[in-house]
Amino acid sequence: MNVTITPSSVAGTARAPPSKSYTHRAILAAGYADGATVRDALWSADTQATARAVGLFGGDVDRRDDDTLAVTGFGGRPDVPADVIDCANSGTTMRLVTAAAALADGTSVLTGDESLRSRPQGPLLEALSDLEATAYSSRGNGQAPLIVTGPLAGGEVSIPGDVSSQYITALLMAGAVTDEGISIDLETELKSAPYVDVTLEVLDDFGVDARETEAGFAVEGGQSYAPAGGEYAVPGDFSSISYPLAAGVIAGDESEGVRIEGAHPSAQGDSAIVDIVERMGAQVDWNREQGTIDVSGAPLSGIEVSVEDTPDLLPTIATLGAVADGDTRIVDAEHVRYKETDRVSAMAEELGRMGVETTEKRDSLTIHGSDSRLEGAAVSGRDDHRIIMALSLAGLVADGETTVEGADHVDVSFPGFFGMLEELGVGLERQE
Repeated sequence: MNVTITPSSVAGTARAPPSKSYTHRAILAAGYADGATVRDALWSADTQATARAVGLFGGDVDRRDDDTLAVTGFGGRPDVPADVIDCANSGTTMRLVTAAAALADGTSVLTGDESLRSRPQGPLLEALSDLEATAYSSRGNGQAPLIVTGPLAGGEVSIPGDVSSQYITALLMAGAVTDEGISIDLETELKSAPYVDVTLEVLDDFGVDARETEAGFAVEGGQSYAPAGGEYAVPGDFSSISYPLAAGVIAGDESEGVRIEGAHPSAQGDSAIVDIVERMGAQVDWNREQGTIDVSGAPLSGIEVSVEDTPDLLPTIATLGAVADGDTRIVDAEHVRYKETDRVSAMAEELGRMGVETTEKRDSLTIHGSDSRLEGAAVSGRDDHRIIMALSLAGLVADGETTVEGADHVDVSFPGFFGMLEELGVGLERQE
């Protein structure tokens, strides 16, 4: 599907979708348990991949209504899957499930789509092998398809922290149900650290004790997953909140503006987007108790932003920089190249089609807002939900219509994204 965006002002109320990061962890945590009800869950292409994996491990995920999942767990010991685990486009699924597969007393095979099969898994495979599982890439390049044979023993392991925080999450979640537990020593500085904070929060809510140590992280073995009252509620997603927030900043009606609901504080690092738009000059009122954010259109100025801990915000920040005065410099960004696509190059190239001047380096992206004039164009979403949404925002204030190709991939994290834009007053046309 392609979507054509007409320049528009926005006003009204948008509700944040549930957090994708929390939903992944909650579904798998409920799988590790005897079972649980996961409320306010995001049912997207990515989280469905995790749900399918739980089913292949001997559990079951039953979607009872739009946002409630009844999960039957596999009690800490997954069955050997009867089929290949297809993680589709979900990197989170592949990494979390790879460690879970290492608990099974037998062999699991994991794969995904072309994009996922290009993403690095080597450090996690090496860590699992060091913990007495057998884990390797079928092509010998550290990328899927992956072959994993358990059972995982537990123990002490070292792993780099600057490739993906999901490796640490995967090991902590699996380590809780091993006999020995797992102690993780970080070989390098941890990138995307708030995502591990999310993991520790979810583990705690499921009754599992894991902690940060001087060397890294550790989780005791022999634990059981069990949320209080058998239920867990997923908070709103700040990665997704960044899009209506940015829309309100760059195209908001000055008198009415945009209100975002479901923005309750949590461990999510991407809540930094609120501070980022304020630093750029936006007027933002975040009522943390009520979980609402009010924002309206404002002139923006370029700033420097580190995305070391918030890689998913880079596309949104790049679009904000395209309409800001001066330069917006996004730094500590090398790990953002290893997402669904190389998001650094993707935003530079696609914004370039729209008349935006950028300077791309290995670890940074600078957007020269004062030297740019946003013009409508046909741009590629690169089969990446975050690129699609960020380019759609640019279309709100471009001169002329903007067509985003392959826009249906928003289903990965924000299935209602274009419907939300329409409710805020955006003129758009879908072409199947």
